Amino acid sequence: MSSTIPQNAKLLKNFFDLLSEYRPLFKQKRTFLRVVQLALGEIVVFARHTISQILMALGCNEEDWTAWYRVFSHDRFPYEAVRKLLLSQVLRDYGLEDLLVLAGDSTQTPRSSRKMEGSGWLRNLRTPPFMLGIHAAQRWFHGAVLLPEEASYSRALPVYWEAAFTPKSKPKAHEACTESQAALAFLIWLKEKLRQLGRAEQPLLMVADGAYDNLKLWQNLPQGVILLARSAKNRVLYHLPPAESKQGRGRKALYGERAKSPQTLWREKKGWRKVDIKVRGKLRHLQYRLQAPVLRKGAANCPLVLIIVRGKSNVRIRREPLPFLVNAIQNAAGEWILALPIETLLFWAWQRWEIEVAHRELKSNFGLGEKQCWHPKGAVLSVQWSAWLYALLLLAGYRTWGLASPSPVPSRWWRGAPRWSLNTLWRAYRACLWGEHEFRPLYSLTQGDWLEIDDFWQALGNSIFAAARS
Repeated sequence: MSSTIPQNAKLLKNFFDLLSEYRPLFKQKRTFLRVVQLALGEIVVFARHTISQILMALGCNEEDWTAWYRVFSHDRFPYEAVRKLLLSQVLRDYGLEDLLVLAGDSTQTPRSSRKMEGSGWLRNLRTPPFMLGIHAAQRWFHGAVLLPEEASYSRALPVYWEAAFTPKSKPKAHEACTESQAALAFLIWLKEKLRQLGRAEQPLLMVADGAYDNLKLWQNLPQGVILLARSAKNRVLYHLPPAESKQGRGRKALYGERAKSPQTLWREKKGWRKVDIKVRGKLRHLQYRLQAPVLRKGAANCPLVLIIVRGKSNVRIRREPLPFLVNAIQNAAGEWILALPIETLLFWAWQRWEIEVAHRELKSNFGLGEKQCWHPKGAVLSVQWSAWLYALLLLAGYRTWGLASPSPVPSRWWRGAPRWSLNTLWRAYRACLWGEHEFRPLYSLTQGDWLEIDDFWQALGNSIFAAARS
């Protein structure tokens, strides 16, 4: 247990070092101190992550709460400047020529009232596919950086959290947009911030699910960005037109003959290649095939490569192959090829799941969307606050332990998971703030007089020390 003390102390130091860099972004010192107190309250609170519960955890429940709510309703938390600084902090772990991998996806925060900013009827993802339901919720776009690979692990770090409200939700202070429009805005924002940070030539790869195999995104993809998106099995694709396709009057043909669909290609037995990829500690034996170059109808200026991947066949479990589309580059011979090695693309395609893990941790454990801020600005800024603080806590953990090194755990019989979880990280922060703790056993030999035993009352602290969420 003594080995956990310096590690935990380093964890808290890394967190406060990162947090102190945000002081110049706030006009007043007292506003920054409120932000620091709210951050500490998020760590120690056991109940729902509402502002009132955080103030009770801080012991400030007897004073006026108005100033705390104004942090969000009066734009005193400058999120635009905050996320730029967060991006610069994350980029310290990357060289100028290192590949920066991004993940983009949308998520929802359920709401109990449609009067809250951006709340509208959306598909309830908790209902079964054979009986779809709806619920009142806000839709968000989440742009994350996938941290550098370590022992086949990675982790999604939210650097961009923006409202993607639907038109029918009738937002008052924010514009409605689609998922593809939000993703394009994220890429444009990122390219501009990289230019300001002197990283205009930073290689970028964005991995996304099928919702981002979108014509608007392919048509307006910023230069230098590689997009790897999952596609549909019946996607209509075309070959490039032949070099001498113009005959007589009229413009040159934009598309060639129709190409085979992904579903047609994966039924063919020949043309498959083997590749082995280690993901999350497991070696995966995959087969893939390529079709290049191809075009999507409406995006003739963006040649693509179709990648079809399938795993090892299993008699009991049969999974359909997965089609992906990625924009191609032209080599010196004029051929359209993959911009990155196939092993790199497939590895990060599997790591896209980390953004789903981040959504689960944010909403199930970290209380994303639980703050009851009814002001149109506060309803958005309070959610962005939670995503930013989650990223800052993870970044401090990454600077302390890395990704794959076992984190300190208060147990002698468990050495820890191959990768630390949010609960483990949270427990370490609380141990730093409350001091080192030891668990005391509760003996079951005594009968009937539990409330009269001093050891019993002292051992009730075990439930507090071990709790990661109440």
